[in-house]
Amino acid sequence: MRGTGFKTLLEREILRYVRRPRNTFLPPMITNVLYFAVFGVVLGGTIERGGSGFEGGYTLFILPGLVVLGTISNAFENASFSIFHGRWNEYIHEVLTSPLSHTEMVLAYVTASALRGLIVAGIIWAIGMIFTPVQVANPFYLAAFMLVIPTLFAGFGVIGGLWAEDFDYLTVMTQFIIRPLVFFGAVFYPLSALDGLWLQASLLNPMVYMVNGVRYGVVPGAVDIAPTISLLVLTGLTVAVIAVDIALVRRGYGLVE
Repeated sequence: MRGTGFKTLLEREILRYVRRPRNTFLPPMITNVLYFAVFGVVLGGTIERGGSGFEGGYTLFILPGLVVLGTISNAFENASFSIFHGRWNEYIHEVLTSPLSHTEMVLAYVTASALRGLIVAGIIWAIGMIFTPVQVANPFYLAAFMLVIPTLFAGFGVIGGLWAEDFDYLTVMTQFIIRPLVFFGAVFYPLSALDGLWLQASLLNPMVYMVNGVRYGVVPGAVDIAPTISLLVLTGLTVAVIAVDIALVRRGYGLVE
């Protein structure tokens, strides 16, 4: 039956992380409780007492950025680890020799990884609501960005999993590429606080547009960049990255010795 292979691989990939919540969902839960407690409550209270006004408070301001951080980290890590682990232990050959098309294979890995990113986003969102009231101001933009962002980074994760030569590569990509981009992506500060070279450099960071897009869904007054253009660019980039994934898998890049 058409689509059976896709559903089977998708189910396997979802069960792989759902069955191990202590490894997949507990760490971001603990980490974000600390983020909200330290940055939101302690640092945020100091900032607000100093007269730097944030619409809805500083905790609400950083919530979208922390959601983006958790979403892209988990979407990327899931796809890259799953692909690499399958290569490392050589069981990915079973997937390659199955009736699955290359497109179905890529979409199964991307969909499962994006779903993990969304689940973590929901966890972070729930934690944030404990620390501050949250209201959705622009549900369309919030939903659109939260669909595009994890899908994009799940697509990047597939490329990372095909490219990695050992487990250290996965750590390097996450810790020294993704996280720095997010922390310099206007998560904890508004772009209006920058000027000159720092502002121009920040505008080259794609994370800025993702964080601003999600922030627009919650705190429209705190946004520095128009969300529509950001959404269109990110959507186009997502399609392009998935097309690259399919092309690499079709060529056997990283899969065939």
